[in-house]
Amino acid sequence: MTATTVTVENPLLIGHGLPPFDQIRVEQVVPGMTQLLSEVNDQLTELEANLEPTWASAVEATERLTERLSWSWGIVTHLLSVQNSPELRQAQETMQPEVVKFWMRLGQSAPLYKAYKALRDRDDWNQLELAQQRVVTAGIREMELGGVGLDGEGRDRFNAIQLELSQLSTTFSNHVLDATKAFSLPLPLPEDVEGLPPSLLAQAAQAARAAGDESATPDAGPWLITLDIPSYLPFMQHSRRRDLREVLYRAYITRAASGELDNQPVIDRMLTLRQEMANLLGYGSYAELSLASKMAPNVAAVDALLESLRAASYTAAQQDLATLRDFARSQGAPAADDLQPWDVTFWAERMREQKYALNAEALRPYFPLERVLEGLFGLANRIFGITITSADGEAPVWHPDVRYFRVADETGAAIAYFYLDPYSRPAEKRGGAWMDYCINRAKQIENGVATVRLPVAYLVCNQTPPVDGKPSLMTFNEVETLFHEFGHGLQHMLTTVDYTSAAGIHNVEWDAVELPSQFMENWCYDRATLFSLAQHYETGEPLPESDYQKLLAARNFMSGSGMLRQLHFSLVDIELHHRYQPGGSETPNDVRNRLAQTTTVMLPLPEDAFLCAFGHIFAGGYAAGYYSYKWAEVLSADAFSAFEEAGLEDEAAIAQTGRRFRATVLSLGGSQHPMDVFKAFRGREPDTTALLRHNGLAA
Repeated sequence: MTATTVTVENPLLIGHGLPPFDQIRVEQVVPGMTQLLSEVNDQLTELEANLEPTWASAVEATERLTERLSWSWGIVTHLLSVQNSPELRQAQETMQPEVVKFWMRLGQSAPLYKAYKALRDRDDWNQLELAQQRVVTAGIREMELGGVGLDGEGRDRFNAIQLELSQLSTTFSNHVLDATKAFSLPLPLPEDVEGLPPSLLAQAAQAARAAGDESATPDAGPWLITLDIPSYLPFMQHSRRRDLREVLYRAYITRAASGELDNQPVIDRMLTLRQEMANLLGYGSYAELSLASKMAPNVAAVDALLESLRAASYTAAQQDLATLRDFARSQGAPAADDLQPWDVTFWAERMREQKYALNAEALRPYFPLERVLEGLFGLANRIFGITITSADGEAPVWHPDVRYFRVADETGAAIAYFYLDPYSRPAEKRGGAWMDYCINRAKQIENGVATVRLPVAYLVCNQTPPVDGKPSLMTFNEVETLFHEFGHGLQHMLTTVDYTSAAGIHNVEWDAVELPSQFMENWCYDRATLFSLAQHYETGEPLPESDYQKLLAARNFMSGSGMLRQLHFSLVDIELHHRYQPGGSETPNDVRNRLAQTTTVMLPLPEDAFLCAFGHIFAGGYAAGYYSYKWAEVLSADAFSAFEEAGLEDEAAIAQTGRRFRATVLSLGGSQHPMDVFKAFRGREPDTTALLRHNGLAA
């Protein structure tokens, strides 16, 4: 192919099927999205002129329109997360306002709103399936929350806010990525790496080579530590150099908090705009607006749950810290009487090693990624009856490390597919782990023949990559993260709902969406599951029984501190979006520090700018919704206790309970209210008993 050859069709305009990642180029984004937006805007105009209050005319026609745009723009936003570049950023920033304008136009379409309401008010409304009714009802609510009832200056202002918020969210995320990437800690001398495990030395030498020092080796260095979690966390756990831990910790907590990458003005502006947006829609706070489409009935219910868990965990967290100080003192550590945040992770790891004789690093060789996947897929077969096999080569991928898998039912027929992008790539991939949808399940009719479009998911992690010819050797935490994201994927892939707007994770209230993911984490401690995936990558030897017992014993190690940390995030989020007044006497950081008095047992440092990297609420979907992790964990712990009651050693009972979980929680998606779905599985409403018991905090 010569350099002047042009592609006949822009791949972003295909609009369906697997994304052709091998054909997509950054320079195609702006012309492709410009053309697509012109087409869907014209189609919306035509749709509005011919609307009737029927399912086919109002709902199906709208879905066809929006799915084209979602498919194309979804590819762009996905690539921005996993293959970030200055050129792609520029293209995304150019087109994002135009995409947002289309969604606003659709959400504020008076003809569409009237058609949906007329459909709901028809005499034959009850002849629609429950899933269809949920789609229509949710559509009406979303349009009302999207400003369809506003007009004139109010609507103009609301739309301006929406546009600005979408841009600020992207800016926030880019600032965090750039700030994380901008810092590195060179370690030129052997004394700089005292205490570091071989896996981190290999990784740090590889980072030094990537930064230009070809001579770097794991044994002789030099080494380079970054703020990327697979590098940062093991250093904080194992480095004996307290001075270097302090340097790294201070760099981590001040990310995106100064200079050109300062997110503090972004946060101020976002909170101000969210409050104004809520007021325009008649809500007293952004939290009230956020909860209008969630499972929790009101802010008071969220406050009550969080406070009950805080009361159960605060004393335990205080005891955790006192015990940690005593332990450091027993080891003759001068730091014991002046324990600082950069000491906590280090001494907690030492105490865990001594108390349970458990060395997290020593377990890595037992968790090579391939074996972990075999065990995970074996579990899915045991409890859900599905078979997962490699489909590498059947779909274009965005990076050579990306895998592709096929999911089949009991008959062997394919029911879903998913991509897995497992490894950390700090130069281009945002941190954390997530699941997103690539293709939604839907019933399609062509030439009178009905077919089902199979769902496809993205599962993205940031675990330790392969180093020096060794496979990716995972920490136990990374194993739990993989199980978590796979749980989200299962809800997307195992749905049996044929209406795309209620299939899988769609139309599931946000505070229930973590149920399957947190449920799956419990299986990491199940004997049969763990022994199916924990085998030494060189010898094939299974994980020693003694190590399994240590993992079980250490499961609730400092669990009071762990729960309190999540509650701190949740309470800060709700406070900022409900009671905090932008422009008042307090700054967002003041709010965080005030709440820290009762939600932390070691107060943040004065310069701690944690909020500047709190992407969940400023660059993700968790604004006034971070509590969802705890809300859903009540559900997930209670759901897992159904398997405990059936007997985890009883394969037949586990399979029976698993099929029931699949037929309810994983199958019904957003077709029913999550409380009804939970009761269909559990036979009753949830309670917090199992969550507190699993965390060792039950009274």
